Amino acid sequence: MTHETFRDTVFCLKDEMYRFAKRFVMSSDEAEDVVQDLMLKFWQKKEELASFGSLKSYALKSVKNECLNRLRHHDVKMGFADFQMYRSERYQMDTNNLKEQILQFISELPEKQKAVIHLKDVEEYEVKEIAEVLEMEENAVRVNLMRARQKIKEQIQKLMDFENRIIENL
Repeated sequence: MTHETFRDTVFCLKDEMYRFAKRFVMSSDEAEDVVQDLMLKFWQKKEELASFGSLKSYALKSVKNECLNRLRHHDVKMGFADFQMYRSERYQMDTNNLKEQILQFISELPEKQKAVIHLKDVEEYEVKEIAEVLEMEENAVRVNLMRARQKIKEQIQKLMDFENRIIENL
């Protein structure tokens, strides 16, 4: 595979890989590191990439696996409780901005639900493509998507109820 072919087939996926990685690791710097490390690995095995079928699917699977490995490693280093406190303090968002609050709610979802809702509602993938990327059954994708949306809806409703109580007390 030539440099130009690599650029046109693999490197063009970097932005999508970055967005997907950021959903997992919650840090721009860490997401950039994930993508950079994977691009280096892809370049090192550029001759094998043609045999993987869908490069997009392979790249996103690689991002998912790399992010989960990094999160597991980070959990071990910090201890689960310390890690949860670290994440909540580091990524506290302003409650006045609904978009940011919804993104916060999404970031608190379990990993599968977070990945499914991101791929479906942000990247606009079809259920079949999501199933392939996340190596899940299509029904499992639908169930995780429904549960994720329901949790987000419940969180938004709680937020709206809270803000309405504050307004009523003014």
